Amino acid sequence: MYAFFGYDYTGEPFMFLGAAHIGALLSILLLNLYLLRFRNKDETDRRKVRITLAVVLWVNELAWHIWCAACGVWSIQENIPLHACSVLIWLAGFMLIFKNYRIYEFVYFMGIAGALQALLTPNIGIYGFPHFRFFQTFISHGLLVTTAVYMTAVEGMRPTWKSLLRVMVIANLYMGVVFVINGLIGSNYLYVSHKPPGPTLLDALPDWPWYLLYMEAIGLVMFLLLYLPFVFQNRRAKRQITEV
Repeated sequence: MYAFFGYDYTGEPFMFLGAAHIGALLSILLLNLYLLRFRNKDETDRRKVRITLAVVLWVNELAWHIWCAACGVWSIQENIPLHACSVLIWLAGFMLIFKNYRIYEFVYFMGIAGALQALLTPNIGIYGFPHFRFFQTFISHGLLVTTAVYMTAVEGMRPTWKSLLRVMVIANLYMGVVFVINGLIGSNYLYVSHKPPGPTLLDALPDWPWYLLYMEAIGLVMFLLLYLPFVFQNRRAKRQITEV
């Protein structure tokens, strides 16, 4: 049991694109494909799926906080839910239960963009399979992507250009608030105050504050790519109307 939950993990460390990493990514992909079958189910069945996803998201995130506290490493500098994915995990639960469109906009753009990066390059250090942190990380970020895909493909929600604009504006305002909080408590939420320690994708970018501009550009490109399928969908719909 200690080997599964212990802070001083002595098992196999996480290996980027190792068998466990690839297996976790494939599991998330298969889950998303499986949930597509609920497009033909009634609201009662779909609501059960939404509630299940919400509960798993919340319980998994709460378990991480409990683990950090039990290991004596919980702190306001590291564990307040201010990182984008942490905030969206809690909000995504409400979106699933109440089918809230405004939250959906953020989960679709910021949730997928942020969670995909965390899934491809997870920051879990020594905690490889089968440690709790391995499962917790892939469940939280994997289900964040799944939630956005499910609400889009099964529940029929769609982002718009206004959605993209709203997300960009509010996300930047949020970054400003978090930057102030970082200065007050000595944290680095959203990595807007300085680059995180250890090797990350940000190491390839210029020093602060210039890397923030690159983050903005990368974020915008990812949002546009996420919206691209709907551009094609809208054009196809207009073409069909014209032909009729």
